[in-house]
Amino acid sequence: MPAVLPLADIVAPIWFLVAWIGYAWAADHPRRGRSTLMARMHQYRQRWMQHMLVRDNRIVDTQIVSLLVQNISFFASSTILIVGGLVAILGAREQAMAVLAEFPLVAQTEQALWDLKVLLLILVFVYAFFKFTWSLRQFNYVAIMIGAAPLPAGQPDAAALAFAERTARVATRAAEHFNKAMRAYYFGLAALSWFVQPWLFVALTAWVILIVWRREFRSTTLEILGPVDSPMDESVL
Repeated sequence: MPAVLPLADIVAPIWFLVAWIGYAWAADHPRRGRSTLMARMHQYRQRWMQHMLVRDNRIVDTQIVSLLVQNISFFASSTILIVGGLVAILGAREQAMAVLAEFPLVAQTEQALWDLKVLLLILVFVYAFFKFTWSLRQFNYVAIMIGAAPLPAGQPDAAALAFAERTARVATRAAEHFNKAMRAYYFGLAALSWFVQPWLFVALTAWVILIVWRREFRSTTLEILGPVDSPMDESVL
């Protein structure tokens, strides 16, 4: 590695990490009263688990969890393949650098700096893998809690509703970790641009923040979902 890195190659990864960590903290700790997509979906999970209490047959509920588990398993498997490919690139540095150098506007990179770029991507997708697998395990816990839920015997009592609330909270925790893993994918795609130009890396990191912010706080989906009252109406019992 050169004695002094180019300024852009110093600023870009620092900006990337500060932006990702800062956005994650702000998105996961929104201002009081501010609606988010995750908070809205938690209300729907509360309603789901409340309705689950009054069903004798809970096959539908377990099928929903099974579908969620399948989707997460796909992403977890894909992440392992991505990490394996990145490790292979470390072992074929010269060939990969030669291929990339044929593209126009690609900045010249020292070998050690190239390795740092690959290592950054490996760290991003390893983080995503751990988030996916923890989300997967928690949805398995949700399936067990659905199986352990009290059987309907008239209107659910306070203990049954408290159990439904705990199940909804576990499901939301699982979804939060899945959301963090998908966020890592977005930022990982932005990090790919570091191989082209560091200032492009800076710009795409900012663009990713704008995209994920809009989807979480200003998306049309959030408006369509609308507010949901978490308490269960007696009319559905």
